[in-house]
Amino acid sequence: MTKTSASPVYDIVVVGGGINGAGIARDAAGRGLNVLLVEREDLASHTSSASTKLIHGGLRYLEYYEFRLVREALQERERLLRIAPHIIWPLRFVLPRPKGGRPGWMIRIGLWLYDHIGGKQSLPKSEGVSLRDPRWSDGLKPGLTSGFAYSDAWVDDARMVVLNAMDAAARGATIRTGVAMTGARVEDGLWQVDLREEAGGAASTVQARALVNAAGPWAGSLLHDTGGVAHEGGIRLVKGSHIIVPPLYKGDHAFILQNPDGRIVFTIPYQKRFTLIGTTDVLVDEAERARPRISAEETEYLCHTVSEYFERQVAPADVISTYSGVRPLYDDGGDDAKAITRDYVLKLGREEGPQLLSVFGGKLTTYRRLAEHALEKLAPFLPAMGPAWTGAGPLPGGDLPGGDFDAFLQTVRARWPFLPADTAERVAHAYGTRVEEWLGGAEGWNALGEDFGAGLTAAEVDYLCAHEWARTAEDILWRRTKLGLVCPSDTAERLALYLARRAGHETAAAPAVASGGEG
Repeated sequence: MTKTSASPVYDIVVVGGGINGAGIARDAAGRGLNVLLVEREDLASHTSSASTKLIHGGLRYLEYYEFRLVREALQERERLLRIAPHIIWPLRFVLPRPKGGRPGWMIRIGLWLYDHIGGKQSLPKSEGVSLRDPRWSDGLKPGLTSGFAYSDAWVDDARMVVLNAMDAAARGATIRTGVAMTGARVEDGLWQVDLREEAGGAASTVQARALVNAAGPWAGSLLHDTGGVAHEGGIRLVKGSHIIVPPLYKGDHAFILQNPDGRIVFTIPYQKRFTLIGTTDVLVDEAERARPRISAEETEYLCHTVSEYFERQVAPADVISTYSGVRPLYDDGGDDAKAITRDYVLKLGREEGPQLLSVFGGKLTTYRRLAEHALEKLAPFLPAMGPAWTGAGPLPGGDLPGGDFDAFLQTVRARWPFLPADTAERVAHAYGTRVEEWLGGAEGWNALGEDFGAGLTAAEVDYLCAHEWARTAEDILWRRTKLGLVCPSDTAERLALYLARRAGHETAAAPAVASGGEG
């Protein structure tokens, strides 16, 4: 591929549009760097949208003496609750004590550490609870009489990725989805990064002073495409699968269930109509990276675990939907999938000149701090970089007055009284103060254009396409809105036709360039 004098020169090219890539792009753009992020598919199209959707310290990581990780994660939990109160909110967890489970003294010590190791916290501390109390016991088997309750938080995982990308674009970054990196090499003191648009196949080359490998499960493969740069260590691919079933109990709390094999399984209220159950830990090879699927064994494992605790027995036939993701964990030499560290490791690939930084591991909760650490490592090679700033900067839509979501929701309902109650709550959570940008001066439901069902309208779709890089029905129904589970059976087809008409109209009018926050 021929380089031309017109090839753009970026300070950083980030490869990978998951939470780590989007977080690094946002932080770097806010420090005044010229940033390009490329993602072969959609933002959060793999691991980052297939999580258990928790912002948490990781109570079980204390068993593996990962005190630094738990401390950092709890501190980040507190920060993220402040900067994104629309997509992150507190969630209470109940840990029943079954016969043969972890001893009560061990759990008490672990919860005491969990309450204190992260410093001052705003969430309620842990406590012992009676499972005879109907607040906690609904749905559980009568033999479970005692347990513990503690606090963590829930997050809309895919939206957190998108909001980081939006903020990066607002600060000058270029975000390109549907664009793959096909190779990279160092020439004339710069990275020459070859790109190809997946849809039309158009190829180009850009130049960069630093290259960030945030390709998640493909991080190892990307290293082979960068001129033979290698690192010590690598990644282990661990598949985590979830099932979604009809609601198992009343209440808005979650349960954390102990299994005899030492693993834990969460049951979490989901979309107000379902119970989310997960996750598994299965070592897999590269063949499962692109489209991981839950196995029959995983489904049976999750159903069996839940049935040991709940009166309602759950069978594979009860499963409404499933999803799986492959976690790219740092290879610390362990053979037990559940014990492999969830901490992140950052590796520089060159001693001087244009730098390559690879990201291994990590979790949703610590993405912001990971980004800061990544830029600290790159700082000697990018002297124009400004100071860290993301600890207090709200994500788009997160600037709720007083950080009070309930008060904000009342404002949304008063401003747009025609919205159904569940739709008003959904869009208030999803967009926060940005909901104004597409609801605006609408005075009735009909003003929002075509109704696709489940509260999704053309006005919202147009906003997602124009400002959030949505391109397909899957992008919208399963990542941007999470309406795929509840929409009518014909919604996906109607939405695909609408998007095709919209794309054809835009192409005829003026071809769009996916940069500066426009998709």
